[in-house]
Amino acid sequence: MPVLTVPDPATAAPLADALTAGGARCAEVAFRTPDAEQVLKAMAAHGGLAVGAGTVLTPQQAERAVQAGARFVVSPGYVEEVVVRCRELGVAVVPGIATASELMRALKAGLDTVKLFPAEPLGGTRTLNALAAPFPQVRFVPTGGIGLAQLSGYLAHPAVLAIGGSWMATAAHLERGDYDGIRRLTAEAVESGTT
Repeated sequence: MPVLTVPDPATAAPLADALTAGGARCAEVAFRTPDAEQVLKAMAAHGGLAVGAGTVLTPQQAERAVQAGARFVVSPGYVEEVVVRCRELGVAVVPGIATASELMRALKAGLDTVKLFPAEPLGGTRTLNALAAPFPQVRFVPTGGIGLAQLSGYLAHPAVLAIGGSWMATAAHLERGDYDGIRRLTAEAVESGTT
């Protein structure tokens, strides 16, 4: 799943085109730029992607994201108020966890899918293995420091639902309008996940 930080809403439509041409079915738009809502709205209107909002820190951001068309909400950590508000809004929420205690809080709240963040700095697949063993009912979305080279190790794990990464569409790609590069990197990631 491409994790996108898009400063210019004008790039949203060609970015969505490149991602879908590369085979992406969903994307996460990080809520850390002033125009994130406009980007999310434009990408959601594209229709080819299930677009969600990432880096959601507050219930108010969750509300704005859903109003802009987010079909899911991702947070870097577990914030109960964000989880509650997303449920009230009827949208899927994937909170970030880094420890077993945080994972247990998510389970207590009735969630069975969490973001493992930051996955690589936490120990990568070794940490994933350690957390998945006592919690076999949980599905993980590892994100943070993952690139194409680490993809196969995560994809081999049965508890992994999806993998988030920003390498497919970097700020440099967007600045130079390298949509063909975005399409190519997305296609490589998708192919790695299907072989």
